[in-house]
Amino acid sequence: MKRIVFVCVENSNRSQMAEAFARIHGAGKVEAFSSGSRPSGRVNPKAIEAMKEVGYDLTTHTSKGLDAFNGKEVEVAVTMGCGDECPLVIAEQRVDWKIPDPRDMTPEEFRGVRDMIEGKVKELFASL
Repeated sequence: MKRIVFVCVENSNRSQMAEAFARIHGAGKVEAFSSGSRPSGRVNPKAIEAMKEVGYDLTTHTSKGLDAFNGKEVEVAVTMGCGDECPLVIAEQRVDWKIPDPRDMTPEEFRGVRDMIEGKVKELFASL
């Protein structure tokens, strides 16, 4: 099983949705995690609603920091385009997706980011 960590600043939107899609599309093949360099302490209700629309319960997730990954190896570390490099996360492969922060977007724009993240997760799995 490959270990993948999705990292963003707050760990409340993009990285949470990426972790969810990795669990959906990589079940039994990957261990997916998410974390933030400065976690907000909560998952954004907009992200919860957006994932509910595709049948995933994001209320089971929590916003958390990078501490659990410092010095631990993962196969892939994916950053969301927030400028964080996460040097203490040891990764065989690093990927930066450059995904806009949907925090203040309308529900329709938020769904567009959600769908973009799902596509990126599928592309990542195809390349592993």
